[in-house]
Amino acid sequence: QVQLVESGGGLVQPGDSLRLSCAASGRTFSSNAMGWFRQAPGKEREFVASISRSAISTRYADSVKDRFTISRDNAKNTVYLQMNSLKPEDTAVYYCAGRYSISISTSALEYVYWGQGTQVTVSP
Repeated sequence: QVQLVESGGGLVQPGDSLRLSCAASGRTFSSNAMGWFRQAPGKEREFVASISRSAISTRYADSVKDRFTISRDNAKNTVYLQMNSLKPEDTAVYYCAGRYSISISTSALEYVYWGQGTQVTVSP
């Protein structure tokens, strides 16, 4: 079974950048599409970004497009989320997730393993 551990969250000011990392254990990581989701207090978990097994395909939520970049290093079993030009509305717990498929998905229901989450707070 694959386990995911996120890191890199923190408290930043509007306009700052952060890079989240998600380290995976297990040999199936390189075969799986990965995604990032987030959940703000009182809100449902929402899709942020997804990347295919080979990193050829990526998809982003409209709210983060052109500001966030998802990437992966299969040799290191790690997926990243580079977040630039952060806004207060980006404040949330960010979760890394994986699915047993090579192709991307925006639906949380299609992801079968999840990390514990890392808090990102954007505040003046």
